[in-house]
Amino acid sequence: MDWSGILEDGLRSALGLLAAVYALSAIGINLQFGYTGLVNYGQAGFLLVGAYGTAIAVDRWDWPLWVAFLVGMAAAVLLGLVLGIPTLRLRADYLAIVTISAAEILRITANSRAAQDVTGGPQGIKGIAGDFFDLNPFTGRFTLFGDVAYSARNLWVITVTWSLVVVISVLLYLLVRSPWGRVLKAIREDEDAARALGKNVFAFKMQSLVIGGVIGGIAGVMLAIDRQFVEPRNFESSITFLAYAALILGGVARILGPILGSMILWFFIVASQSFLTEAIENGFLGIDGLVTRDDVGPVRFMLVGLLIMLLVIFRPQGILGDRREVMLGE
Repeated sequence: MDWSGILEDGLRSALGLLAAVYALSAIGINLQFGYTGLVNYGQAGFLLVGAYGTAIAVDRWDWPLWVAFLVGMAAAVLLGLVLGIPTLRLRADYLAIVTISAAEILRITANSRAAQDVTGGPQGIKGIAGDFFDLNPFTGRFTLFGDVAYSARNLWVITVTWSLVVVISVLLYLLVRSPWGRVLKAIREDEDAARALGKNVFAFKMQSLVIGGVIGGIAGVMLAIDRQFVEPRNFESSITFLAYAALILGGVARILGPILGSMILWFFIVASQSFLTEAIENGFLGIDGLVTRDDVGPVRFMLVGLLIMLLVIFRPQGILGDRREVMLGE
């Protein structure tokens, strides 16, 4: 068994682009769920509109990437308003139902032939980030340690995305410790009490939903830039649930929770895949008779599910969290 190779594969993923994208997604959910008590199961929809808004503006309208980025963010704001206006005055269950349904409706619509002239349909939209890569200051290949290395192209995207994670986390830290953030926490604990104190609960919940959605939209843009391609299959509901897994793993209502959780999650996913592949090839513990190469993908997510189950049972607050933060309904 190549244990060093398994460890390096996990570390490469934990520091890579997907970990940063999911950290951004989970940060947005953390603001909505962790600090405000809003249950948004449609974060994938915000990633989709951010990515497609940017891609359409670049490819169809021939706008510069930085202007197109603003279009993607405006699309995320609009989605938040459309989802929030009819639901935020009702129970949290309705927001959960509406958001997951809206995300799937958006994905199916983007995939439809009727929208092909705008979204590219099943073929998607290609080549949207030439301006971004023209600014790449890196050359050659960067080796962090051992075989944990990145190409100049990958390093540029990873650096920008993790920089966004840091900047947004600092801004969120300042926001949740401001009077605005204290109102969000009051709404999470008892929105009737917050309303009795004269706070406009609906407006604060709407602001939280929109800001968290915009952070998700930024994650979608960075995912699209890395792949130089936008297609509906990139925005399935699994994005939302993996982002929740990262948040729960790291700790709800903690600034560093989504970041740590995403890094650990992707380390575990990739390291477990490498471990299973090595075990099959070397007959380790007789696993080659139980799992085939075709089973490695599903089994690694079964292991992730088992990890989350054990965490929820034995430490529901996550690694950095406070148990009181997850007792929202008790």
